[in-house]
Amino acid sequence: EPEIVDLADILIKMGARIDGAGTDTVRITGVEALTPAKHSVMPDRIEAGTFMIAAAMTGGDIKICNMRLEHLDALAFKLQDAGVEITNKDNVVRVKGPKKIRSVNIKTRPYPGFPTDMQAQFMALMCIAEGASVISENIFENRFMHVSELLRFGADIIAEGNSATVKGVKKLSGAPVMATDLRASASLILAALAADNTSEISRIYHLDRGYEAIEKKLAGLGADIIRVQDTNS
Repeated sequence: EPEIVDLADILIKMGARIDGAGTDTVRITGVEALTPAKHSVMPDRIEAGTFMIAAAMTGGDIKICNMRLEHLDALAFKLQDAGVEITNKDNVVRVKGPKKIRSVNIKTRPYPGFPTDMQAQFMALMCIAEGASVISENIFENRFMHVSELLRFGADIIAEGNSATVKGVKKLSGAPVMATDLRASASLILAALAADNTSEISRIYHLDRGYEAIEKKLAGLGADIIRVQDTNS
């Protein structure tokens, strides 16, 4: 994954001896000490991908700056298959959601294949697509915990084993739902953005492991979203 290559880059700048970063085998030879170095951390491709799907689900038109689309080719190609318009110029990616979303099948694979960390978000998108899609999770087991919560929005999903069949519905309805993990949390927010009426998502502390102030960023794009203190905590 590109994050591993990025980590190796900074460590090598600090004096580490690392060979094979970006391949199936990484060889590390110990050194006596590391020295300070300057390095720009690569953009978060999963956060960027989440915002791409947010635009797709809401018919939005957004620009994502400082994004390296080549790290998300697998997602970008599937979004384009679904009818999403994507353009890339000078590391600024413009994403324009379609009036109608087409159903697309996905299979998660190791990088550069479709990222498992975008599976839940893409499932949320397919919940409002025309037709049926099949989503296959080939990286982790038990990674369909978001399905039961998406059903609360009115989604039509049948999960069996490592595959889920999603039949798109015309509209999702707001509902109280509970986040179960990091990426599931993101998928529920995406579903809520596209749903009628108000939704309430509890246990959002999962979100903070992978997204910084996502509600503020979405609000800046025009979403009606706020974070409130749980009165039961």
